[in-house]
Amino acid sequence: MTPGHSLDLGVIGNGQVAALTAAPARIVWLCLPRFDGDPVFNALLQHRPGPIEDGVFDVEVEDLAECRRRYRRNTAVLETTIEDRKANRLRIVDFCPRFRERGRMFHPAMVIRALLPEQGTPRVRLRVRPRFHWNSVVPTVTAGAHHLSYRGGGIGFRVTTNAAITAVLEERAFCLREPVWLLLGPDETVDQAPERLGASFLQDTERYWSEWVRGLAIPFEWQDAVIRAAITLKLCTFEDTGAIVAALTTSIPEAAHSGRNWDYRYCWLRDSYFVIQELNRLGATRTMESYLEFIVNLAASEAGIEIQPLFGISGARRVEEREVTTLAGYRGMGPVRVGNAAYAQRQNDAYGAIVLAATHAFFDQRLARPGDAALFHTLEEIGERATRLALTADAGPWELRGATHVHTFSAVMCWTACDRLARIARRLGFPDRATSWQHAADRLREEILAQAWDPASGTLSAVFGGDRLDATLLLLPELGFLGHADPRMRATVDAIGASLRRGGYLMRYADDDDFGTPRNAFLVASFWHVNALADTGRDGQAREMFEELLGQRTSLGLLSEHVDPGSGELWGNFPQTFSMVGILSSARRLSASWEESI
Repeated sequence: MTPGHSLDLGVIGNGQVAALTAAPARIVWLCLPRFDGDPVFNALLQHRPGPIEDGVFDVEVEDLAECRRRYRRNTAVLETTIEDRKANRLRIVDFCPRFRERGRMFHPAMVIRALLPEQGTPRVRLRVRPRFHWNSVVPTVTAGAHHLSYRGGGIGFRVTTNAAITAVLEERAFCLREPVWLLLGPDETVDQAPERLGASFLQDTERYWSEWVRGLAIPFEWQDAVIRAAITLKLCTFEDTGAIVAALTTSIPEAAHSGRNWDYRYCWLRDSYFVIQELNRLGATRTMESYLEFIVNLAASEAGIEIQPLFGISGARRVEEREVTTLAGYRGMGPVRVGNAAYAQRQNDAYGAIVLAATHAFFDQRLARPGDAALFHTLEEIGERATRLALTADAGPWELRGATHVHTFSAVMCWTACDRLARIARRLGFPDRATSWQHAADRLREEILAQAWDPASGTLSAVFGGDRLDATLLLLPELGFLGHADPRMRATVDAIGASLRRGGYLMRYADDDDFGTPRNAFLVASFWHVNALADTGRDGQAREMFEELLGQRTSLGLLSEHVDPGSGELWGNFPQTFSMVGILSSARRLSASWEESI
């Protein structure tokens, strides 16, 4: 992208694919055939001078004067209204089909774009410039009567359209007098007129999203923000397996020229637990059920194996990390990485994340497949490993690559595995197992409180025997380990606010790591701080901070992973599920109730 480009991007998707669009109407990121596939439109990670780019699917309007973007109400359908200097106007509608058909979810690897003239005769130019194999292959283009096929290196797709094929092929401007539809999908024949099929898919997709949102139990305040966050989280869920990606992109740096460029198109067990926890509180039970299937399959297949912190969206264990030299990176800030070496790390909190997620199956009676004794015994194996590893060193929740410590958060997550297993055992009527797991949890809790307490500062420490603070300590009440009223917890919350807050944001930690001192704030940690302030009776401060955080969302209501505390510029992979979860959790805590508001 050109220098100065920001992350004010729109997201469309359907659980199979997702595309990111930059204003006015340029698709700059689309991986096929699924989230973790080849980015056939990859301009987001290019750095070229001048207005013309490769790796884009662009709708250019001549003499552009004004552009307004919005999501159609309660949907993932993006609408862009463009007006030129002569008052000609058109609407561009972008979406990925998603709806129920014949009892199943229809969610093809397809992006649909509609160009709808509204006033006068705007002149438009279409540029379809894919690049395959991480920008190393220029595809060959074959023209049919009503389509263009793009193929290269074993990859291919087609664009079917009612526009003049030569206008698309030669990128020639034309007057838009009638609606033009473009259907990007598998390189297969489309057996209906694209305008008829596209309009039908649009109607069904809008209906699906409206009905999905109607089923959400949202708080009274900040409804628009909550609905947009919930839809975005749904867009980050891979329909086929239920896996939830941390973000839809790779290698957008956490800070300018920091080298902190990671591939987030995979499923982290820790992040995903918090996603399904909040979606479940909203009543999105189908999403939770799908993820539980993913987790249960992992738990069964990982028996006797050390649990890794992240998996491919198909459940693959290995996501080898490599650097791509054919892309310069976001605003030229490489490297571009594919895969994530953190999969090979020991992160002991993964054991707790599996048990925490699976606990829902035993207590939520809305679910179609309740937990049973067989699942409990599978989880017990994971609990046994959590007990053994709880007080041992790991890379921790921040995935340090150059050091290991006994991290308080990891230990507490192992404690949650024991604590929840005791609760499940009582639920199933296994008193002996309940007693055994409760004893294990009590022993761990006592040891953690002794080892993580820093008497010099009078607070908990992020690592055993140390004096470090980090934002994960704010999650201990959420996990049920310490109540907010506990003086140890309150002292820790106050100390974190004093040492890690930068303006309206919270750093995840302030210590040097593998890449030096972090410069940008971690957005979800800021929401954790909002929650901690609210839970310790400081609602006014919490609401003020929450409103400031909402003000940092993009024009379409989305957030990345990090924010520059000075400028407010967003950094890091996009959209970040953890950050969107923060919106849900804080809105739920702070909102006035429906009963007292109507």
